[in-house]
Amino acid sequence: MSLSLNRRIWMLAWPLLLSNLTAPLLGLVDTAVVGHLDHPRYLAAVALGGNFFMFLYFSFNFLRMGTTGFASQARGGEKDTRVVLLRGLLLSTGLGLALIALSPLLRETGLWLLGGSDDVQGLAGDYINIRILGAPAALANFALIGFAIGTHNTRVPLKMTVLMHSTNALLDILLVQVWHLDVRGVAIASATAEYVGLAGGLFWLRGALRPPARQERLWQPHAILALMAVNRDIFLRSLALLSCFFFFAAQGARLGDAVLAANAVLITFLLLLSNLLDGFANAAEALVGEAHGKNDHQALGQAIGATGRWTVACAALGLLAFSLGGVPLIHLLTDLPDIRDTAIIYLPWMLLLPLTASAGFWLDGIFVGATWGAAMRNTMLVAVGIFFVLWALTRGWENHGLWLAMNGFMAGRGLLMGWVLKKRLAAPGYQRQS
Repeated sequence: MSLSLNRRIWMLAWPLLLSNLTAPLLGLVDTAVVGHLDHPRYLAAVALGGNFFMFLYFSFNFLRMGTTGFASQARGGEKDTRVVLLRGLLLSTGLGLALIALSPLLRETGLWLLGGSDDVQGLAGDYINIRILGAPAALANFALIGFAIGTHNTRVPLKMTVLMHSTNALLDILLVQVWHLDVRGVAIASATAEYVGLAGGLFWLRGALRPPARQERLWQPHAILALMAVNRDIFLRSLALLSCFFFFAAQGARLGDAVLAANAVLITFLLLLSNLLDGFANAAEALVGEAHGKNDHQALGQAIGATGRWTVACAALGLLAFSLGGVPLIHLLTDLPDIRDTAIIYLPWMLLLPLTASAGFWLDGIFVGATWGAAMRNTMLVAVGIFFVLWALTRGWENHGLWLAMNGFMAGRGLLMGWVLKKRLAAPGYQRQS
């Protein structure tokens, strides 16, 4: 592994690592601002509405991944990358407007699934009605961030994230603490911040927004269909992943409030690990896509090997951090004795996650860069099947069985994707496989 390749990986990864680290701060600001109001229903409503949008927007993360893959391949093939961004923005804007049109149905379905008291559901409904107006900007930001990563301009996502989160925090304070708009103020702040972030992203990527040299290239049917196909496959993959986590949370709730809360605390460990690994997974997307666009098998192998070694280093760091800091972190996240004691009982399962989950995050980056959407979908569906089989076989173990199934799901995903990668690299026409 050359020093220059290591340096390229780090230069791509560090802005994304910082961007990922700022993401949890937004939730902390929302919680802190609403948590000081005179009734807990406001905090509960924001939590409910926040979960609604977390699931909704995560389902459309394919706009980020698909744009990254096609942009990095266009860059590697020395093709015009601008059409990739413009197609991504057109698609994301159309989908965002569709979400606004469908918002009454989405709101009622989401609140029915999430539950909560009548007062909390009413406030959460107000939150959703306002924040959904930011959907076109939120989805367009996925396309902008994906394009920036694919064209190796990873400082743009960092600047967009900082701009959005600082705007959101400032408006939270003004609208909630000064102008007393409670839950509505938090929703207005979030929706407005999405548009501010969009404006910043369009400004920083303004050079890519000039019309292509040949205007008709934007509307090439085969290119539009290819983008839709990859996005469809990644969308289905994301839904399968969400179903697994939703089922995990629902089954934990059936085991009692203490188990539900303890599992929520422990999932924070997985979020921290994913934020650490995503920076190098995103670097893999950019480097693999560029090599794929050039049809350069040697560069592809070097990018895969180098980002793989960084992933192993991150997994080792995560294992060490969880082993030494697991109990202190649990104590930091909650001061309720029942939840602390329950979380510590299941902590050993969490210590396995750096070993079982890391490969899957890294391979996601490789598959996104190569735009192997169908393979991502198929391996995810099989891994979800592994999860449900393991859960069914170990139901008598209760929460231990759930955590075994979660680790089996993560390990299965990595092993399946690794097997597909090995087969494709060995095939003479691997660049054309989907």
